Amino acid sequence: MLLITGCSPSGASGASGQEESAQTTGLDAQLMTQAVERADAMAPLNSLVVMRGGEVLLTRPFHDGPPVSQPVNIKSASKSVISAMVGIAIDKGVFTGVEQPVLSVLGDKAPPTRDPLLQKLHIGHLLSMQAGLERTSGDNYGRWVTSPDWVRYVLAQPFVARPGADMLYSTGNTHLLSAMLTRASGRSTYDLAQEWLARPLGITIPQWPRDPQGIYVGGNDMLMSPLDLAKFGEMYRLGGVVDGRQVVPREWIGASWSPLTTSPFSGGDYGLGWFVSGVGRHPLYYAWGYGGQMLFILPDLQLTVVMTSDTDVERGSTHLGDLRELLTNYIVPAAESGGAWRQAKSGG
Repeated sequence: MLLITGCSPSGASGASGQEESAQTTGLDAQLMTQAVERADAMAPLNSLVVMRGGEVLLTRPFHDGPPVSQPVNIKSASKSVISAMVGIAIDKGVFTGVEQPVLSVLGDKAPPTRDPLLQKLHIGHLLSMQAGLERTSGDNYGRWVTSPDWVRYVLAQPFVARPGADMLYSTGNTHLLSAMLTRASGRSTYDLAQEWLARPLGITIPQWPRDPQGIYVGGNDMLMSPLDLAKFGEMYRLGGVVDGRQVVPREWIGASWSPLTTSPFSGGDYGLGWFVSGVGRHPLYYAWGYGGQMLFILPDLQLTVVMTSDTDVERGSTHLGDLRELLTNYIVPAAESGGAWRQAKSGG
């Protein structure tokens, strides 16, 4: 179903409310028709959700994909969810801060003979992918997930860079965060996700895979529907607030969206579990999962966009570039034109 509406945000009323609606809601219908036609030609794409100003303006499954309300594997977009949970954990006193050493919680999992750099490794290094440990993603992923103890395996990897230096994207980093959340709180990452995110947001986060010790995978294989992922993104766009309740600390979102390093693979900047970029003059913050599981947030356009895809897209595919083109060449211009068009139509 293609849904394009021009309704004002809830709570808007009177002339000022109409002007706000004109400026902050709506999508250019012609450009969005072209966007849907373009998306329909992108075979790996399974869904597209567009929210603006708090409204769901477009929902569309593609290519016999599941309904947009059905949970799907969001792959490494999970890393941004784990980042949110770490921010909440710090706010609640479960963690002391981003500089808390990893071994303060997982010391018994470290190898008996360890590199002194392991003592310097802290939560912030894991979130920014600057741990310095040999990666457990890419070609190394299979060996890691077939090991008998995933946490112990990550901590036993050699340092190939100093902590805080180069960006080395590794799911092992965020899995250590899941293990730390479980140890420090005495509760599973799944249970924390229900209390800290699912219930406040009114979304569903089903159980997802666990490692041999029962730790829920940190930073991969979480399940969330495209609509629910968009709601999570909207919360971030609104500074972590849901129905007047501060769910994720506003300061944490600012820190997460501040570039700390740059990916040697994509050239994209990276903060604390989020990629940082831009579309034209508009700042862009996004979660990125393998195969094309994307959550895009453009705060100054009040725009949140989710795209989900088949998870078996081959590495080196042009699909990721196609998704970025869909956002850059169609959806963002539709938001730019839609706002101006609605302002003109309303006499604003």
